[in-house]
Amino acid sequence: MVDFEWYRSFIAIYKHHSVSEAAKTRMMTQPAMSQHLAALEAEVGEALFARVSRRLVATERGKELYSRLAPLVESLEEATAGLKSTSLPNNRVFRIGLSLEYFQELLLPKLTDAAICSVSYFGTADQLLDLLKEDQVDLIITPKKFSVPGIEYEWLMEETFTIITPASFAIPALCSLKEIEEWLSGQRWISYGLELPIIRRLWREHFKRRPLIKPKHVIPNLHAVIRAVEAGAGISVIPTYLLANSKANIQISFDQLTVTNELFIAYKSKHKHMPELMEIISIVRQD
Repeated sequence: MVDFEWYRSFIAIYKHHSVSEAAKTRMMTQPAMSQHLAALEAEVGEALFARVSRRLVATERGKELYSRLAPLVESLEEATAGLKSTSLPNNRVFRIGLSLEYFQELLLPKLTDAAICSVSYFGTADQLLDLLKEDQVDLIITPKKFSVPGIEYEWLMEETFTIITPASFAIPALCSLKEIEEWLSGQRWISYGLELPIIRRLWREHFKRRPLIKPKHVIPNLHAVIRAVEAGAGISVIPTYLLANSKANIQISFDQLTVTNELFIAYKSKHKHMPELMEIISIVRQD
């Protein structure tokens, strides 16, 4: 008798063209995955994959089997997730990890009228990933895609960063990038971290080298960075979505010098069909 898990392993191998990669996504050992494939091929009576340039490529029989099995397996997984969700209390708390700034500016307004209960955790990309791996959160919003077995990513949005200075700053009329770089290098900088995150990206993109500056102040909170710039403590680089509703007495300077960064939604693959997860993702994606 065919084991349903053989089908799931076959589909994973088909998608990843590799037994080892498929084993990682299913959180199985490679020998166990190989046994599933061997058992299914024995049941079918012929090979389902051929090795081509270090990749497993489906045979014609494998392609035929995949086209028949994939929609059925996906349907069963969705039904299973639905059965699990019906046993959960209606006021299940959904746990989400993200940056404090994104929460305050973009997510909180969407949660106000949402019919869910939530617990939010704030931290860096590395800290949020650890929370997700340890099942302490159900979903994270992160600027980094880490290659971790069992975790999937969906593109969420592109954020744009721009240079801000105190409103009273007199910005000189500079013509060349060299002059602009020299002027910026002579200013006091406020950074989100010691490694000059985003500032370093902006420098590389526009000036084609690493910045030769040291931050005057390191403040790991972007709202506080804006306040510090407003107070005249220095200049910085800030995502434009934080400025949309800001009443801070600051100005955008050198608006041609911007840099973009991508944000992703990440979650455990085993939860991807859960209705609660799909609901919170739809809330996050609301315009």
